[in-house]
Amino acid sequence: MNWRHVRTVARTDLRQLIQAKDFWVPMTILGSIFFFFVPTVLLLAITAIGDVDVVQKVAQAVEVLPEAAQQQIKGDTAAGRTSFALAVYLFAPVAVVVPLTISTAVGAATIVGERERGTGEFLAHSPAGTREIYMGKLIASLIPGYATTLVGFGVYSLMVNLIVGPEVGGWFFPTREWWILMLWVVPPFLAMTLSVVLRLSARVKSTAAAQQASGLVTLPLIMVAYSQSTGALFGAGSASLIIGCVAWAIAILGLVRGMRSVSRGRLLGVADEM
Repeated sequence: MNWRHVRTVARTDLRQLIQAKDFWVPMTILGSIFFFFVPTVLLLAITAIGDVDVVQKVAQAVEVLPEAAQQQIKGDTAAGRTSFALAVYLFAPVAVVVPLTISTAVGAATIVGERERGTGEFLAHSPAGTREIYMGKLIASLIPGYATTLVGFGVYSLMVNLIVGPEVGGWFFPTREWWILMLWVVPPFLAMTLSVVLRLSARVKSTAAAQQASGLVTLPLIMVAYSQSTGALFGAGSASLIIGCVAWAIAILGLVRGMRSVSRGRLLGVADEM
């Protein structure tokens, strides 16, 4: 595989995506809402309320968390323990849902969009092979979602430490489980989802059809990623590593099968051959 061709395909797609304000502006707003505005408002409200009945009742819900999670909760007050639990556990799935949503939107249109823009024939006659085109499209779909997540994760970490940190004795976020989630669990779920979305994008006739089909197919994957990522934070470190290993194995298998099953003709809509 010629990685120079892969980089060229990925760079071209990313350049077109940067120029598409109608795409990245809504995606930026989406990430800002989930990573900053909603958590900030909720955590500020809890820390400002103090030890009143509302916070006490919310704090009681912490008791339903697994024993391993309860032992890690910091804070001497109900407000502190509640805000810590919300910051570490409640908003964890956001780190999975946001990148999956963004990358799926990019991946759904990346191949069928070539036909709609009239650039499919040019790409079909380029020096890049089918696998190189596939990998380039995959990378171009992965980067926007994961980059948004990393930036949002940084903003979220700063906000959590500034708001919740004084209540629990200092800066504490990200925790070890969050590092494993972001660096080991999230990437394979992204790759797994895109391995399906790119194959759908190569088969359908329009971007709208690709988005509808990918939405139906990836919704179960988002739900699985949501539950597994939450479980990775609730469980022990070994559980997180195991979840990541299984996800990586499935993702690699899906990517390999995707490269083998998509021919140049099917990838670009030139023919219906297998």
